[in-house]
Amino acid sequence: MILMLLPAADYDPTESSVPWQAMRNAGIEVRFATPQGLPAHADPRLVDIGFGLLSSMLMTRKADLDSYTRMIESEAFKQPLAYADVDTSQFEGLLIPGGHAKGMRTLLESTQARQIALQFFKAGKPVAAVCHGVLLLARTLDPNTGRSVLFGRKVTTLLAATMELPAWLMTAAWLGRYYRTYKQTVEAEVKTALASKADFVRGPLIAKRDCAQKPQAGFAVRDGQLLTARWPGDCHRFAAEWVAMLQATRRDPLLSPDVAR
Repeated sequence: MILMLLPAADYDPTESSVPWQAMRNAGIEVRFATPQGLPAHADPRLVDIGFGLLSSMLMTRKADLDSYTRMIESEAFKQPLAYADVDTSQFEGLLIPGGHAKGMRTLLESTQARQIALQFFKAGKPVAAVCHGVLLLARTLDPNTGRSVLFGRKVTTLLAATMELPAWLMTAAWLGRYYRTYKQTVEAEVKTALASKADFVRGPLIAKRDCAQKPQAGFAVRDGQLLTARWPGDCHRFAAEWVAMLQATRRDPLLSPDVAR
């Protein structure tokens, strides 16, 4: 069974539901956890409000919204755990989707969420994060070293120059800092948690949005039992590699310890 951490609201519907759908198709059970144990819905601007003339570029794709609809109709989604009630020993892996609207801060700034993530790393279990979800891991410190759990690992996340900042500039006139969750970009903060700048993997210069039919168009970085991706356009690739990782770990449990280096 896999645990998916969600904020109180405002996460990305693609980054959550595409991996959920892939796990469900593979027969892998998923439980959700939210700050207070209440059902949490995705960013409404990405689901139905839209971005006016920019909607075709920035809105969630219909096929992925269909996955999101199925996810929120599931019984597991309707009955999430509270962060405080999570027993990590009951789960074989952790998945953390991203999102950039203000509600994401209830996940990204949660000491309980960081403790959950730390326990998965310490237990050597598979962990996957995409976009702002990687930021939670960057902020999760190992008390034995004082360093982030990402230290010494190769990762990727939302790119500043080609993803976060352009989206902000295109929408700032009427949405203000909607696309800037924090003053510092996600890429900049994640890099500060790494052992070397060379451990940050940007991927192809031109990011192409993947889909169920062409998952290879996406990009993800695997380091041992850690999997990271950049944005919603990577999520079909991310989901496929995550399911493959989980299935491999189930076949050979000895694969797990190399995440807890």
